[in-house]
Amino acid sequence: MPFDGATIANVVNELSHTIVGGRIDKISQPERDEIVINLRGGGANHKLLLTANSNAPRLNFTSQSKISPLKAPMFCMVLRKHITSGRIVNIVQPKFERIVELHIEAMDEMGDKSVKILLIEIMGKHSNIMLLDAKRKILDAIKHVSPAVSAVRPILPGLAYSNPPSTKQNPMEMHNPEAFIDCLLVGNSKVQEAIYKNLNGISPIFASEICTRAHVAHDTFMKDLAQDETSRLHLAFFNAMEQIAAGQFTPLIYWDAECRAVDIAAFPMQLYARHVVENYDSASAMLESFYARRDETYRISQKTVDMRKLISTHQERARKKSFMYERTLEEIKNRDTLRIKGELLTAYLYMVEKGADSFTADNFYDENKPMQIAIDPTLTPAENAQRYFKQYNKQKRTFAALEEQMSKNQEDLDYLDSVAIAMETITDEADIAEIRAELASQGFAKRQTDSKNKKASQSAKPLRYVSSDGFDIYVGKNNTQNDNLTLRMANNSDIWMHTKDIPGSHVIIITGGKDVPDTTILEAANLAAYHSKARNSAQVPVDYVAKKHVRKPGGAKPGFVIYDSHRTVYVTPVETGLEVWNG
Repeated sequence: MPFDGATIANVVNELSHTIVGGRIDKISQPERDEIVINLRGGGANHKLLLTANSNAPRLNFTSQSKISPLKAPMFCMVLRKHITSGRIVNIVQPKFERIVELHIEAMDEMGDKSVKILLIEIMGKHSNIMLLDAKRKILDAIKHVSPAVSAVRPILPGLAYSNPPSTKQNPMEMHNPEAFIDCLLVGNSKVQEAIYKNLNGISPIFASEICTRAHVAHDTFMKDLAQDETSRLHLAFFNAMEQIAAGQFTPLIYWDAECRAVDIAAFPMQLYARHVVENYDSASAMLESFYARRDETYRISQKTVDMRKLISTHQERARKKSFMYERTLEEIKNRDTLRIKGELLTAYLYMVEKGADSFTADNFYDENKPMQIAIDPTLTPAENAQRYFKQYNKQKRTFAALEEQMSKNQEDLDYLDSVAIAMETITDEADIAEIRAELASQGFAKRQTDSKNKKASQSAKPLRYVSSDGFDIYVGKNNTQNDNLTLRMANNSDIWMHTKDIPGSHVIIITGGKDVPDTTILEAANLAAYHSKARNSAQVPVDYVAKKHVRKPGGAKPGFVIYDSHRTVYVTPVETGLEVWNG
C-alpha cells in the first residue's frame, strides 16, 4: 500500500521502540524539503530522515549520507536552536492520520525544560514539516503557506497549528459494527470508496485489501450489501486494526516478474498473493530499499528516453515502408496482364488497323475470351507490343526488388519489436549499455566508445527463476542475452522456449539431464509468454524443444534462431509467483 496510515503506524511503532528516551545530537537540512536528525537511543546511534518532498514524503531511519549546505537554511537553524540536545519523550500518530508528532523535551531560552513538537504531515504535494511549541503554536515550517495560498489553513510562524480539514473518522475507534457500517453508508458510495473516503489514513489499496479479506466485491454499493457481507467486512476491518494496534507488523515489498516494485505493505496482503514478496526486519529498511530502487528506476527511465525514442522512430519508419510496399504491390498485381497484352498484340499484328486506339483480341490464355487492348495510335502495333513488354519487365523487376526489401523490412520490424520488449525488462545500467551496444551493432544507433559502457554491458545478467519443482529457469532480458543463453550457456539437453511467431525472450530450463515435469514446463511457458509482445493476450502459443534442435542462421540478427522437432503449449500469461534470483 502507499505511505498510508498503516505504513505510518509501522514506522511509529519502530521509532517508539528505538528512540523514545534518546537524545538529539545533530540536525542538518541537506535538501530544501528534507531534514536529517542524528540521535542516540537504545544504546546506538541513529539517523532519522524526515522529507516533505512531494514525490516521496516520509520519515524513517536512514543509512544514507548527504552533503549539507555550508550555510544552514533558516528552518534548520530554528530546529537547532530549540531541540538540539533535546530528549524524545513520545512519538504520536494522531487519529491514524498521515501525521507523525515527535514530542521533544528540551531547554528553552530561560533554561527551563519545555516540550516542543516536531511534526511531519505526509500528504503528497501538501506534505510539510513543522516545529510547534507546547501550546501548538507554529515556531517555523519547512514550507510556508500564506493566507493568499490557503485562506483555510495558512502555515506561518506565530500562527496556531490546526489539523488538516477532514470529515473522516478515526478507524482505530471503529469497534462497533453498527457504527462502522453507518460510517460507510455516508455518501452512498461503493464499498472500497466508502472505506477510504470516510476513514482516516486508509488508502484505496488498503480499502481493496479489506474487501478482499472479507470476500466482498469492492465495486458493490454499500446499500446493496447483504447482512452477512457487512458482518464479514467489519470483521476483516476490525482484525486489521487490531493487528496494527498490537504492533504486529511484517514490513515487505511486492515485486512483479520484472523485479519492479508493485507496492509496499505493513503486513501480508491477500490482494498481492500472486506477486513476489520480499520481507524486511524493519519499516525503515523496507522504505530505504523501496525508495532507493524507485529512484534507480526513475534514473533508468531518464537514461533510456533517447533509446525509446530512437526505437519508436525506427519502428514507425519500418511501418511506413511496409505500407508503401503494400501499396506498390497493389499497383503491380496485374503485371501479367501487361505481358499477355504484349503477346496478343505480337500474335495479331496483322489484324491491328492503322491509327486505331484499341484492339480486341481472343485471349488464348483464357479460353479465347475477348480482351480489349489500349493502343497508342502514334506507335506501330509492334512498338505498342514492345511498350507492354517494357512495362511488364519493369513491374517484374519492381516485384522482385520488393520481395527482398519487404523481407528485410519485416526482419527489422520484428527485431525492433523485440528490442522494445527488452526495454521493459531493464533493471540496471548494465542492461541499458547492452541494448545500446546491440542497437549500434545493427546500425540503428551510433557506436559507443565509452569503456564504462562496455564494462557495464559485460556485467548484465538474465533473469533467473526457480520452478516449483526446483529447476532453474533463465529468461533473457534482451537479444544479446537471448543469444548468450541459447548458444553459449544452454546444454543440448536443456529445454529452450519461445513464443510462436511472436517477438519475446528466450527461456531456458536447465534440466541437468533430468526429465522435466509438466508443472515446470507450464511455469517456464508462462514466463516466455509474459516476457513477449503477447503479454496481455490469452492462449499464447509457446514452442519448446531440446536446445540441440535450435540453431542460428548465418548473418541473422541478434536473438533470431530457427528450430524444429518442437512441441507447443498454450498459456495465458500472468505475473509469476516464482522466486527471482540475481544472475
